[in-house]
Amino acid sequence: MHLLLCPDSFKDALSAQAAARAMARGIQRAAPQAHIDLCPLADGGEGSLDALIAATGAERRIAYVHDALGRPTQAAWGWFEAERTAFIELAEASGLQTLSADERDARTTSTYGVGELFRAALEAGAAKVLLLLGGSATNDAGAGMLAALGAKLLDRHHQPLAPGGAALAELHSLDLSSLDPRLARLHVEAAVDVDNPLLGRHGASAVFGPQKGATPEHVAELDRALTHFAEITARTLGENHRALPGAGAAGGMGFAARAFFSATLKPGIELMMQQADMSHRLERADLVITGEGRLDGQSLSGKTPIGVARAAHKAGKPVIVLAGSLGEGWEACYAEGVTAAFALADGPMSLDEAVTRTTTLVEARCEGLIRLWQAAGS
Repeated sequence: MHLLLCPDSFKDALSAQAAARAMARGIQRAAPQAHIDLCPLADGGEGSLDALIAATGAERRIAYVHDALGRPTQAAWGWFEAERTAFIELAEASGLQTLSADERDARTTSTYGVGELFRAALEAGAAKVLLLLGGSATNDAGAGMLAALGAKLLDRHHQPLAPGGAALAELHSLDLSSLDPRLARLHVEAAVDVDNPLLGRHGASAVFGPQKGATPEHVAELDRALTHFAEITARTLGENHRALPGAGAAGGMGFAARAFFSATLKPGIELMMQQADMSHRLERADLVITGEGRLDGQSLSGKTPIGVARAAHKAGKPVIVLAGSLGEGWEACYAEGVTAAFALADGPMSLDEAVTRTTTLVEARCEGLIRLWQAAGS
């Protein structure tokens, strides 16, 4: 019996790696001789770097960068030597989780540290970067990243702009002549978990700005500033990417990746599975177990369990989803290749208790599932 375990994280309870290990422990109690393949995954958001490193065996490296407020900090990135590929997670350098509630200001936070991570990758000799977008504290459409890589964003007095998205309203000229020339040879793929455009009521500022500290007035200010940036970018490059699905990801970083790096934007789970060699792993599997904190109708928009289920269905493999809870519309997941789905809770419990017991519950559910699987096959 060959089992493929590829969960996402269970938010506030278990990382994807810890969830996969808990699944394995439960399975081993029921089937000590089972062949278990651990392949923790993510959908491109926070935690994707750790999942990629675990799935590929890439080297975890540390770079000294600046956070979203310009403070010196350390950020992790991944280096996969065999493919000369760097894994860069935006949230490591410019993540919302690194700021306290009163520090969050979408007008001034910057992606400069992400540019510094790109520099580290280029210095290592990267031919490819997998850019993981999600969990950002920023709304500057990648302007800070560009500045770190040598671009000059100047106001009408030929002075560099202040950090942040709001300052883009003062942009007069965009000079790319000093942009790191190594970028021209770099292949970039960006993992996105949203399909929002850059601007408007469905854009980066309106949809994601409020969670980064933006008031309604700030949202309007930021949308105008990003509109101005998009116009100057279009004149400079001769291409307009403001309406591209995913351009609004991570405060407009999807836009910057496509416009300045010619990046391919793909659903995060697809890129993660591709890098983890999921197709070959599925060939060997008799059963696939995945999961995350919540399974509901919105999971169909690109969450890990559904991405796994779709791939497994194409390979003709059964898939079981374990979720912290099953929310409204979860039954639609059956049409996406899910064989069965189960909530972890074994009785009435508070959220705090569920979080505390997640490891034990995952182990117990997996043990029970494998005992049932063996009985059905006997």
